[in-house]
Amino acid sequence: MNPILVELTRGGVVESVHRGSIVIGDASGKIIASWGDAQNAVFPRSAFKSLQALPLVETGAADAFGLSDENLALACASHSSEPMHTDRVKGWLARIDCVEGDLACGPHLPFHEPTAHAMLRAGEKPCRLHNNCSGKHAGFLTVARHLKIAPQGYERPDHPVQVLVREAIADLCAVNANDMTVGIDGCAAPNYAIPLANLARGMARLADTSHLSPARAAAAKRIVAAWKAHPLLVSGTGRACADLIQASRGRAVVKTGAEAVFMAALPDQGLGIALKVDDGGTRAAETVMARLLTLLGIADEASPQIAKHTNPPIKNWRGDVVGERRTTAALAKLPR
Repeated sequence: MNPILVELTRGGVVESVHRGSIVIGDASGKIIASWGDAQNAVFPRSAFKSLQALPLVETGAADAFGLSDENLALACASHSSEPMHTDRVKGWLARIDCVEGDLACGPHLPFHEPTAHAMLRAGEKPCRLHNNCSGKHAGFLTVARHLKIAPQGYERPDHPVQVLVREAIADLCAVNANDMTVGIDGCAAPNYAIPLANLARGMARLADTSHLSPARAAAAKRIVAAWKAHPLLVSGTGRACADLIQASRGRAVVKTGAEAVFMAALPDQGLGIALKVDDGGTRAAETVMARLLTLLGIADEASPQIAKHTNPPIKNWRGDVVGERRTTAALAKLPR
């Protein structure tokens, strides 16, 4: 059974707990530290969008359409559908001669509550641009346009664009592309079940590109640079990913995924992190990642952007502090 990593208290009593597993590894596949089952295969969901974006750069599609680092950040994003996100995705689609209806992802209300409330007040309905994965899908469409492949069905696992994506993921994670179990993500794109240790290795290979081909290494470096430069585009106002990237001052790039997966690449240390909270509690995954960044000396524990996630108070609807969320003794130090 995986260890308890996070607990929530009320009145000084532990009210609920979150178990999970974590792997910190390097690009060679060496496990530097781990908690729980390192070989557990998980769907990384949106946490590995950076790997899904590799063909966008290495095929030459990004350069062919003059994409900026902002576009590349959006390709890695689970954005909040704020105007800074949707306006840019809309402009990107126009650049590749596509429209909102070409996106295969379904619409949902913005994660950014002020934006969602403004839309509801105005009687506006969300469209596919508001899907948090619309940047990733714009990237897929760009690859199809560049390679002169019919974009219809680009989200299917057997489409040539997704074959390129699957092969890139398999290469970085050091797994056989044909052995990965395929599932369909919330945005309709393929997702693959991969052991946590291999996901950490994939992130480490973004941080340390010495194990990659020259073209793939150049693409990885460019994606990490864009991810690092535009944390608000990768997530959104007040979101954990933006907070943690900013608090790390360029020493880490992190990405959350649905069902409490969280991954990170640490360029200065050449390491990757992959974690999964068993019950799918995103709040716990955010707390664990923030704690790991402090354990590794990447971020300052006193930083407000870190403390906001490592030890946030629990309040009632009146605003009274009634408990706290905190990591357990399992995360007091790095295991030897």
